[in-house]
Amino acid sequence: MREAMFYEKLADDKVKCHLCNHFCTIAPGKRGICSVRENRKGVLYSLVYGRVIASGVDPIEKKPLFNLLPGTESFSIATAGCNFKCRWCQNWNISQIPMTAKEIPGHDMTPEDVVWSATQHDCKTIAYTYTEPTVFTEFALDVMKLAHRSGIKNVFVSNGYTSEEALSELSQYLDAGNIDLKAFRDETYRKMCGARLEPVLDTIRRYKELRLWLEVTTLVVPTVNDSEEELREIAGFIADVGVEIPWHISQFYPQHRFLDAPPTPVEVLHRAREIGIEEGLRYVYEGNIPGMGNENTYCYRCKELLIKRFGFNIIENRIEDGKCFNCGANIDGVF
Repeated sequence: MREAMFYEKLADDKVKCHLCNHFCTIAPGKRGICSVRENRKGVLYSLVYGRVIASGVDPIEKKPLFNLLPGTESFSIATAGCNFKCRWCQNWNISQIPMTAKEIPGHDMTPEDVVWSATQHDCKTIAYTYTEPTVFTEFALDVMKLAHRSGIKNVFVSNGYTSEEALSELSQYLDAGNIDLKAFRDETYRKMCGARLEPVLDTIRRYKELRLWLEVTTLVVPTVNDSEEELREIAGFIADVGVEIPWHISQFYPQHRFLDAPPTPVEVLHRAREIGIEEGLRYVYEGNIPGMGNENTYCYRCKELLIKRFGFNIIENRIEDGKCFNCGANIDGVF
């Protein structure tokens, strides 16, 4: 436990949290929406500092980040907690635990422990992922600082609800991110996630302004966000921010409190990819359907195959010094 950053004290020992775009006002003895920031006698505390619920070595492609150091491994960490309540959450068993648990689950790790583990496994990045890294920003920041001293890059896999104030601080040590753009309807965000759309769009724009490498993921959920109209709006928005931003469109599987919808039909993902390309995006990837051929990286200029993948595994990489081997076009990303 550690005193939180990004909050202000109010009258009657209340506090207002500035970490994310919920901007919770929290009474003494209560917690914010994330359930891991608690007001104790007028002081806001992070209950998850150094309390890691999941850690391990993943291919960077699993984040998913396909245009960032492809073929390398990332040491991934998470604490319990999330500031969203997504009905189809794929990691609900660790993200929603604090809502019901009296004690915060996990095991203790110091920032030094995390960086040591990353170096021992020759990881080029540390990913703050699995749950929502914004809710453990204090711990993440301390890890990030040490990571940079060790030549390791930092990656956020986020729902994009980080406040501008917090992101400005994080951006000093952050190298890249993948943001979930779950839908393009505010009503969907409110009903399905307990949040709003516009702050997520603002965060995506802000990553671009801060010159952080960014990739965007949309889990395509039947009956929720799978119409051609909405998929085109998502792709068009991303293209307006930057045609170089890779868009990952992933297959949904029934999870958590959204068990009645079927898995996303593969043909819907194929069509979503076509829409992304029609809207001008250079890199559109289909996820959760390995072997279908649409997880490869192609040159946006000459259309040559550059990186051949099967799932998270790279079969062949023909990018040379960040350029297409065939026509010499600069390929967007970090290589």
